[in-house]
Amino acid sequence: MQAAEKFLLLGQTLWLSPERCIYWEEQQALIVSDLHFGKTGHFRKSGIPVPQNIYKDDLQRLISQVQHFKPQQLIVVGDLFHSVANKELDLFQRWRNDLSALHIQLVKGNHDILKNEWYSSVSIEVTNDHLSVANFCFVHDITQACEPSGEVNYYFSGHIHPCVSLNGPGRQSLKFPCFYFGKEYAILPAFGKFTGTALIERGYGDSVFAILPSNILKGEKGVVVKL
Repeated sequence: MQAAEKFLLLGQTLWLSPERCIYWEEQQALIVSDLHFGKTGHFRKSGIPVPQNIYKDDLQRLISQVQHFKPQQLIVVGDLFHSVANKELDLFQRWRNDLSALHIQLVKGNHDILKNEWYSSVSIEVTNDHLSVANFCFVHDITQACEPSGEVNYYFSGHIHPCVSLNGPGRQSLKFPCFYFGKEYAILPAFGKFTGTALIERGYGDSVFAILPSNILKGEKGVVVKL
């Protein structure tokens, strides 16, 4: 397994995993966003041939991260599931039964449309708007962030599926998913690999970590990151 990148933020220790998630050391929490579980099954149901192994790989990656970091809680910053229930969610339910001691907190995203009874059946605690833990606030879409308060120092969001474009030899330009940390909020990469991406604009002082196949590269505006 590739090594995670240590990142200190407001006195908190975050481990940025190449598997597109964050381990928050002080809270023993694994943070993920935009898994879109069940999306491949949704496409197949619509007659679009998408291999099921894509979903199985995403689920196995999540299992591996839980086994590696051994978190006490899993914070999902929206879009855990993609649409209505399908057969692929049965695999998730079996995994959930095997790790029933893990507390799962879901901040609902725009794709999380399953009935509340289903979330309850797999012991997922759901919040519709935002979740505050210590001085961090988690919200799926940063444009709908919770109201500023003295108790919130920083926001974590998803939804955008951020990526950056890096220049390589021969004037080639490649896009990679990334972790984005601005002055007031962070945007997490989509954990699910069957998702699109959107280029983000980097400001001075923003920290961006590109997730490459072999490692994580950090770059700031004005600094050229080469492959």
